[in-house]
Order: sequence, then structure tokens, then C-alpha cells
Amino acid sequence: MKKISLAWQIFIGLVLGIIVGALFYGNTHVASYLQPIGDIFIRLIKMIVVPIVVSSLIVGVAGVGDMKSLGKLGGKTLLYFEIITTIAIVVGLLAANVFQPGAGVDRSKLTKTDINSYVNTAEHTETHSMVETIVNIVPTNIIQALGNGDMLAIIFFSVMFGLGVAAIGEKGVPILNFFKGTADAMFYVTNQIMKLAPFGVFALIGVTVSKFGITSLIPLGKLVLVVYGSMIFFIIVILGLVAKIAGVNIFKFIRYLKDELILGYTTASSETVLPKIMEKMERIGCPKAITSFVIPTGYSFNLDGSTLYQAIAAMFIAQMYGIHMSIGSQITLVLVLMLTSKGIAGVPGVSFVVLLATLGSVGLPPEGLAFIAGIDRILDMARTCVNIVGNSLAAIVITKWEGHKVKDYTKEEKAA
Repeated sequence: MKKISLAWQIFIGLVLGIIVGALFYGNTHVASYLQPIGDIFIRLIKMIVVPIVVSSLIVGVAGVGDMKSLGKLGGKTLLYFEIITTIAIVVGLLAANVFQPGAGVDRSKLTKTDINSYVNTAEHTETHSMVETIVNIVPTNIIQALGNGDMLAIIFFSVMFGLGVAAIGEKGVPILNFFKGTADAMFYVTNQIMKLAPFGVFALIGVTVSKFGITSLIPLGKLVLVVYGSMIFFIIVILGLVAKIAGVNIFKFIRYLKDELILGYTTASSETVLPKIMEKMERIGCPKAITSFVIPTGYSFNLDGSTLYQAIAAMFIAQMYGIHMSIGSQITLVLVLMLTSKGIAGVPGVSFVVLLATLGSVGLPPEGLAFIAGIDRILDMARTCVNIVGNSLAAIVITKWEGHKVKDYTKEEKAA
């Protein structure tokens, strides 16, 4: 009997989760049974992310060997990220201006959701300048940074350590072998954890549907359609164009990432697929130095889906309250989002927190977010997929830019 592929197993988990959630809509007992299963799966993934990033980066950087080559790689990566995320914000603003998702929305028919859990984080974010972000990249205590999962600090330490290992030559070989072994062992652990993905997906989507139900989408249906439509447009047209320039077919590439996209969509967490994306990009010929640097850094600097959503949500709130946003105000919004979204990577509910911190600075009422908080999870699922495709494609773009070749991933897909 032919074994059911992981993608199909996850999809079956997704469908069953939706059915169970819909059948037990409003039943808090079902959520209390399912939530621990989903939480355990997310925790298992988070448990392996840091060891994989650290070991892969140290091995990759030691292979590059010198600061000059690494500096060039870092410069190209950040330049690419800045261009793509700015385009994402502009696409979001254009979609909101053309389709007007907030125009004519009756606020009295919308359910308000408590957003107090985000407020304190957002207040901290507002005082969190770009300079402070740069300062915080350098950790005072690497053990604390590892414990907190502070990705930028972890990347910085791993890069410095990798350069140190390369600099000491023969003495560094045992250290390098240790981290190579660690990376291989952690990828094995990842593959074992992924076998539990259908159960995690079933639980997480079941909880979401049982809490909010399908009916919660109807009053905000236009916003959902505009967000999803913009995300699809961004992947197919903008990232499709970037992929074509890099010699990649975007549809075949999406198919290659189908397991990760289904998993990312259902869990609404890019972190759940980070180890598998790194492994898949290496498999098609992206050097370890590039995948281990570009993809984790992208989780802080290249959140295309999140920035696109933030632009649409900000305009939705302005339209809902009848506030006219001039071209100048919208340009200010672009600049503020460009800065704020970089400053708080790794914060739970990051897109929501960025919006709370941003709205006040462009004269929009932050309490407007309480109207869309209930469906944020549904929107989060879409933006997670865009983030996954954007970061995976970034690894290929930088690989090509550095003069390396990428294998035919359709053959790799069949082999896998």
C-alpha cells in the first residue's frame, strides 16, 4: 500500500480540525482538550530552532572564513530585504486604496475583542528606536539570548564565533566537527517531530474554528478578501517576477514548498517551518553559509506578508472611522512601518503589536484594532505563507547573486 505523503496527512488534519471546530463551535471544553496538543507541537518546533540556527550558522560562517566575504553577503541580504518589504507595504496601500475594505463598515455590528494583552508590548515598542534595535543585536549574555530566543543576538554571536573558528585553523576542526554533528542530529530530530504535524495542525485549526466560528468572518469579509487577494497577488506577481529574474518558476517553487506552506498556514507560525526550509534550500544547492544566514535573518527583516497586512489593516481602520489619509500621511505610514517592523522581531503577535505602535503616530485610533482582533488568526495564516515563500526565495536570490547555481528542485521533490 502506498504511504500517504506528509502534505496529504497535514491537509487531512486541517480538514478534520475545521469539521470538529465547526461542530463544537462555542464549546470551550473542546478547545481545552485540543489546545495542549497544538501547544506541545509548537513547543517541540521552538525547541529545535535555536540549536539548528546556531550550529548551521557556525558551520556556514566558518566555511566562508573571512569578514569581508561575510560583510558582502550581509549587505546584499539586507538591501534585498529592504527593497522587497517596501514593495510589500506599497502593494498593501494600493490594495486598500483601490478596494476600500473599511468603507461603509458598520462598527455597531462588529464584535470587539480584548487587545490589552498587546498594549504593554506596543507601548514598549513605541519607545524602541532603530538605534536601540541595532544596540540590542549585540548580546550582553549569550545564554540569556538563547533562552529568550532573541534571533538577531543569536545570529550575531554565531557569526562572530564562526569567524573565530575559521581564524584558528587546525585547532578549530574539532569544534567545527562538533557543530556539523549537532546540525545533522537536529535535522534528524526535525524530521521525527514533523511526523506529529498532522496532529498539531488538527488541534490548532480545531481550536481556532471552535472559538471564532465561520460566521465571525462575514462582517469583515471584505477585509479578509482584500488581504488574501493582495497576498496571492504579491506571491504570484511580485515574488513571481523576482523568481523569474533568478531563473525560478514561482509555481513549481510553491509546489516544492507545499508541505511547509500547509504547515505554516495552519499553525500561523513561520517558526514551525524554519528548520525544514533551511534543509530544503540546502538540498537544492544553496550553500550552508547563505541558508543559515539569510533565512533566520529574514525572520526579523523580511516579513513581507506581515508588512503588507499592516498597511492594509491601518488603511482599513482609517476608512472605518472615516479618516482621510492624504498621500503625505500614507508615505509617513510606509516609513514608520519600515522602521517599526524591524525593531521587534520575535515578539508574540508581532504584526498586531507593530500596528498598535504605529497607528497613533499617523493619527489613527489604535482601539480600532479591537474590531479586527477576532479574525487576526485567519489573516495571520495568510501572511505566514507569504513570509515563508519570501524568505525561501531570498535564499535562492542571494545564492544566485553570489554566483552559485541552484539545482532543479522538481527532481529534488520527486527524490524526497
